[in-house]
Amino acid sequence: MAGADGDPGRAAEPVAADVFDGLEAAAYLVDERGVIARVTARAEVLFGRSAAELIGQDAHALLHRDSRGRTMPRAQCAMMHAFLGRHVEYSDRGWFERADGALLELWWLVVPCSFERAEKGALVIFRESSPVEAARGAGTASAGAALAGALTELDRLALLAETTTRLTSTLDVEEALSRLVELLMPRLADWVVIDLLGETGDVRRAAVVHYDHGVLVHRRDLEGMLPPVPEESPMPLSRALRGAASALAGPDTYSVEPDSGITVEQQRLFKATGMHSAAIAPIRTVREVLGALTLGRSGQPAAFTPADLSLLEDITRRAGLALDNARLYQRQQRVAETMQRHLLPHLPTVPGLLMAARYLPAPHASQVGGDWYDAFPFTDGTTALVIGDVGGHDLDAAAGMAQLRNMLRAFAWSQEGPLSHVVQRLDDAVEHIVEASTATLVLSCVEKRAEDGWRLRWTNAGHLPPLLVEQDGRARFLTAGGGIMLGTRAALPRADAETVLPPGSTLLLYTDGLIESRSHSLDDGLARLLAEATAQAGQPLDTFCTEILQRVRPEDNDDDVAVLALRIPDSEDAGHAEDAVAPEAPVAP
Repeated sequence: MAGADGDPGRAAEPVAADVFDGLEAAAYLVDERGVIARVTARAEVLFGRSAAELIGQDAHALLHRDSRGRTMPRAQCAMMHAFLGRHVEYSDRGWFERADGALLELWWLVVPCSFERAEKGALVIFRESSPVEAARGAGTASAGAALAGALTELDRLALLAETTTRLTSTLDVEEALSRLVELLMPRLADWVVIDLLGETGDVRRAAVVHYDHGVLVHRRDLEGMLPPVPEESPMPLSRALRGAASALAGPDTYSVEPDSGITVEQQRLFKATGMHSAAIAPIRTVREVLGALTLGRSGQPAAFTPADLSLLEDITRRAGLALDNARLYQRQQRVAETMQRHLLPHLPTVPGLLMAARYLPAPHASQVGGDWYDAFPFTDGTTALVIGDVGGHDLDAAAGMAQLRNMLRAFAWSQEGPLSHVVQRLDDAVEHIVEASTATLVLSCVEKRAEDGWRLRWTNAGHLPPLLVEQDGRARFLTAGGGIMLGTRAALPRADAETVLPPGSTLLLYTDGLIESRSHSLDDGLARLLAEATAQAGQPLDTFCTEILQRVRPEDNDDDVAVLALRIPDSEDAGHAEDAVAPEAPVAP
């Protein structure tokens, strides 16, 4: 995993020759083209090459490889991007080739700098493990020292780069908190406490974690809701939660008569954890305070000093940015999910039929999209079933889908004649729907006839064919009734088709997200759907839909999925179907 640090200007300072020569790490300086200009003795040993063999060589071409030992394309190289973009870049895993051909797996850090008459370039530092991981492996002996003394400037920069990278690479609040805890212990403390402010001003002690002999132990008994933040309290945590500067604290700090409920909780925290020293800093953004971070020491003998607070503030500043982004993303998800639930219809109750539906959003998009299903009754007792797909899986696609669905309902209710005429009228109107320039759909109608039972009529506008699965497991795609998609403006006729729906059979309408994959063809996806539907033919309808989604949807799917299923109960289940109520279709969180 690689990422850019948020403060490149601070790192882009001149590197004096004596400072570089004094580095005890494996490192080299490169110019802005990536050509090696200076190299440390440890780098010579690490790569098995002398300074004369390294200086003047293109570092990327000479050393950098992928995990299989092949030369990495420059366009895919994060290190080259850092050279050219002049920003801090870090990775905890990279591969480099020694002179003897051996492949080294190394941690690396790129820091922009200038050297030799202000020539622009970068300092590249290598280690066989990251400073944070090395500290964990070393136990708590070295971690007992004060931060300012235990961390070199390079260690500090590496820690901040890793903090930025790991926290900003997730949009889940709880995952971000977990990563923050892992980054800080045991290198900086043996206790981490995180208090978060809610959107309404409530305070939650989200994490109290102890590093105990190599294991992170969560103290759930000390977590939970805290009393409100007092407006006047001078105590360190109360001030931090109001956005004041960071501060040091200890048991003596909270040995006074408590001035608020939070002070009482802090007294309980210090007593339960045995912390003799703590550093507390606000977690904030430019707009608001999100909470507070407390680093504490109980087993480590050294106390925190004022010099440690600047590093803590650097960390909380990055944590604030990551948490703010995660909160904003989750807030947008909640809004989008609510919107999607309102856009998707409730399935009607139709005597003698069973229906079920599912919708899954695209994995890497908003919780809304252009796939939809619909089911609604006509006044003559027949029932319309629709599955459709407007291109895209974002808010524009959702808006186009809603317009298209509502227009289709209106045309279907008012238009007499074959279903293909309804779809053709809708096609004529699509060009006026800005958000839905192209779309596919299947419009079908199921009705019960006295002479031969349930029948299905349908027309297909460029969509994947419906699947009919009979009770004995025989299955076939309904490929008749096909026509071109909506929005092409091609004056081609549309077809209608009709078939009998046997007792116990299941009709499955679905969108392409169920079967499409970058790793196999569309025919392979249809074959997989056919096989799984045959295997699940005897399952209850809700179970049938769930199993189809779990077993057929490809792992590399990047599209949303809509599924609508209809079952014709056999004679034994007909009585139950008369009273069946269609459940609301689940929307995945």
